[in-house]
Amino acid sequence: MAQKITTEELKKKIDGKENLYLIDTLSANSFEGRHIPAAKSVPFGADFMEKFEKEVEAPKDAEIITYCASSSCQASVLAANALEKAGYTNVKHFEDGIAGWQNAGYQFEGEAA
Repeated sequence: MAQKITTEELKKKIDGKENLYLIDTLSANSFEGRHIPAAKSVPFGADFMEKFEKEVEAPKDAEIITYCASSSCQASVLAANALEKAGYTNVKHFEDGIAGWQNAGYQFEGEAA
């Protein structure tokens, strides 16, 4: 099971321009509306791994962080588990997701940001 990362830890990594892959597992419409800066959209579904490997092209040892709407949303947990099952070794799950980012007062990117 993927390690969890806090809102503050994620913010530090983004601000420090750390080499990571931040994956928004919500729908493409949600991503267009607003997303955490530096995120890539890979909606979770039956074809998640196929899309991830085609669009993201992350090395197996890269730091990958998945997120979705909030701690009650399971898409990012399922995505993190799928990544680990596919052999990715440095997967983290940002449990608080969009809600946690917003509650911390951090900025979003996207049309509605």
